[in-house]
Amino acid sequence: MLGFLTRRRERQSERGTSGSARARAGTGAPAAPARGARISPEIMKQVKRVELRTRKLVDALFAGEYRSVFKGQGMEFAEVREYLPGDEVRSIDWNVTARMRKPYVKRYIEERELTVMLALDVSASERFGTTRRFKSDTLLEFAAVVAMAAVRNNDRVGVMFFTDRIEHVVPPRKGKRHVLRIVRDLLAFEPTGTRTDLTPALEYLQRTLRQHTVVFLVSDFITEGYEHALRVLMRRHDVVAVTVSDPAELDLPNVGVARLRDPETGEYVEVDTSDKRVRAAYAEHVAEANALRQRTLRRAGVDEVQLETGGQVVEPLLRFFRTRETRARAR
Repeated sequence: MLGFLTRRRERQSERGTSGSARARAGTGAPAAPARGARISPEIMKQVKRVELRTRKLVDALFAGEYRSVFKGQGMEFAEVREYLPGDEVRSIDWNVTARMRKPYVKRYIEERELTVMLALDVSASERFGTTRRFKSDTLLEFAAVVAMAAVRNNDRVGVMFFTDRIEHVVPPRKGKRHVLRIVRDLLAFEPTGTRTDLTPALEYLQRTLRQHTVVFLVSDFITEGYEHALRVLMRRHDVVAVTVSDPAELDLPNVGVARLRDPETGEYVEVDTSDKRVRAAYAEHVAEANALRQRTLRRAGVDEVQLETGGQVVEPLLRFFRTRETRARAR
């Protein structure tokens, strides 16, 4: 987004319309400890606070919806029973039938165990927010809620942090301790890269995920060129796009001349936000970028959950779960 405003500034003789003012202006977010550093007691306290809040949200709101929406990997044999009128003939167990001298059928139950992968954008643009929290805080809460719901349902959950490269991977496993490790890493990890590129992340998942996986792709999606990689990943896996945004990214406020910094490139630019033409051009570009993202996701067959820094995490998730369940019933 900064590139759009920078190019416009150059055309208008340094007038300035920058910044991924998708408001990627200076974030002020505290830096996470360097990788390999000892985890501080304060980080561990934050892990505990996240756990307590997340557990209440999962218990109270949507563990049931999670279970009903995401299906298992197939069918697992349970038992044989005597044939009843109306049973599927193809389910007859001929060996048992021959032995018992009357027809028996195999009964199966759905395999409930899932593999869930959280692909989390930790680029510099996530450390921005003009409400009560940054986009990275919203991302953290979302990841913790989904991970806790997965573990509650005895599913395996893993995480991948990415920027324009793969930063950190925690393979899918079960258990509460594993989820707390994911939360700890989210709080403490310091990425190497600053920019956003979804393609390497999507290609990595395609190469490494061996069985059907529910992939939550969490990002602000301020990037392009990822449609092909997304379509390829979607052929084998269930991908859900989770878009994290801040209200200031949607509407450039009128605050006079502002000096903005793009955290992904480090570039500064001055913007005259009192100029109606600047605000109108910015609003038009944001609308075009959002429409492009939605078209890209729709063409790939990917559902989208939209989160805002000033809003709740659970309510959009509930709407998504219920919409998907309704759609499945209608088929």
